[in-house]
Amino acid sequence: MKKLPKLGCVCEKHDLMESEYRTSTVGTDFTEGRNAEVSIIQCRLCQRIWLKYEIESPDDPSYSRWYKGIIAKKEVAVMMPENAVEYLENLPWYICGGNFFDNKEVFRQGNLSFDI
Repeated sequence: MKKLPKLGCVCEKHDLMESEYRTSTVGTDFTEGRNAEVSIIQCRLCQRIWLKYEIESPDDPSYSRWYKGIIAKKEVAVMMPENAVEYLENLPWYICGGNFFDNKEVFRQGNLSFDI
């Protein structure tokens, strides 16, 4: 799996300060009741653009998770919330984390995990 070249940049982590990135909301993916927030994040430092897919579960915090992968600038304008999962699953790699992943950032590829 080809991994992100580690630049030591803050965008490689989940907990970014608002001053470190620009964000725009794509929308909510309601597929199979996931209610996932889909957004585009651009790092102010290294300028990489990320597609972020985040599921928060107020009923069961251990189910909460996020996924993010690099998205090409030309893909940003046409991204729809319901297409985000397929886009991420077809990337050579993405980063995931959150309570479901024991709050660690993990490189993965292939199918996103929606198990409870």
